[in-house]
Amino acid sequence: MKRSLAALAMTTSLVFAGGALAQTMDKNVKVGSLGDQSGLYADIGGPGSVIAAQMAIEDSGLKEKGWKLELISADHQNKPDVGSNIGKQWIDVEKVDVFVDLGSSGVGLAISNLAREKNVVNLNSGSASSDLTGSQCSPNTVHWVYDTYMLANGTGKALVKSGGDTWFFLTVDYAFGHALERDTAAAVTANGGKVIGNVKHPLNNADFSSFLLQAQASKAKVIGMANAGGDTTNTIKQAAEFGIVAGGQKLAGLLMFLTDVQALGLKVSEGLNFTETFYWDMNDGTRAFSKRFMERYKKSPPTMVHAGVYSSLRHYFKALEALGGNPHDGRAIVAKMKEMPTDDPLFGKGSIRADGRKIHPAYLFEVKKPSESKYPFDFYKLVATIPADEAFLPLDKSVCSLVKKS
Repeated sequence: MKRSLAALAMTTSLVFAGGALAQTMDKNVKVGSLGDQSGLYADIGGPGSVIAAQMAIEDSGLKEKGWKLELISADHQNKPDVGSNIGKQWIDVEKVDVFVDLGSSGVGLAISNLAREKNVVNLNSGSASSDLTGSQCSPNTVHWVYDTYMLANGTGKALVKSGGDTWFFLTVDYAFGHALERDTAAAVTANGGKVIGNVKHPLNNADFSSFLLQAQASKAKVIGMANAGGDTTNTIKQAAEFGIVAGGQKLAGLLMFLTDVQALGLKVSEGLNFTETFYWDMNDGTRAFSKRFMERYKKSPPTMVHAGVYSSLRHYFKALEALGGNPHDGRAIVAKMKEMPTDDPLFGKGSIRADGRKIHPAYLFEVKKPSESKYPFDFYKLVATIPADEAFLPLDKSVCSLVKKS
């Protein structure tokens, strides 16, 4: 009798729990695009990410099915405390369900922790640190586009194998730069190379002369730029003034974007190698999306961050539709996203692993010579395709607590 009563009580509680979940399900979604809207990473994400998010909302088709989809945006100024304060306000007052963009790893890691605490969804396309799906992984975060492991094992491995076996790192002094140097140094040594020195510089730095003189004096064959955005373009411009490449050393752009090449011009950036997961001119699907994007964003084609904002939100909306509504339960939504294979014209077929890492191919590019470029933004030539199962850290090497160890 006791067992029967216990079973009845359990069944009743499950029914009530299911009813409560059904009652909390609705068709309202608020998206928060949190990025650098005005600083050195603004061209990479920021305003373009807001446009990409709006396009994803429109293309989801959910509004036509009775859903209410809203979008808000803000500038985190590349400061984790500013980003966290905005994030808390958004969740507690604005009732934001999902974060996108998150350029700057310091902000990205802070929002990942906040999303876990508040149980909302965090779709990170802008941050690079592989810790987002490693030591600081979360059941509420999906890391969509790229990470420092992918960048290191794309560009770093290729340059070592082509003869660049001694390295000096010029690294931006915060979480992103530290992770990129760490992962690239590991790739260099694993492939027979040697790191002979490094120097760290402040974020959003203007004068790289002292750092470049140290790199030049090291006689390293490769100077690895573990920075991004305006820091990278300033490094390259000033390296040209010092005659570093002309003197026989090679610059490695460990994280570069099409907007960086645009800012530098082909004459300065020709021959640079770097790894990306999206290029606007890859195929008919990427070109069609980029044409629509550029009708709204007049400055340049989409970067891989913009593409990631669009792609991740489209998959998020598909998961909500499969759930039959918005349960306002971040862990449940991310779990559903992981169940469903990903497939879109920007990144192709892929999947989301247990650690939250979105898997897709990566591409090693080389910047064209000015004479090779035939039309606007015709900047890259493809050197190698890195298959999806090789581009990112193998799951059996992950330190993420969400990954079951055999």
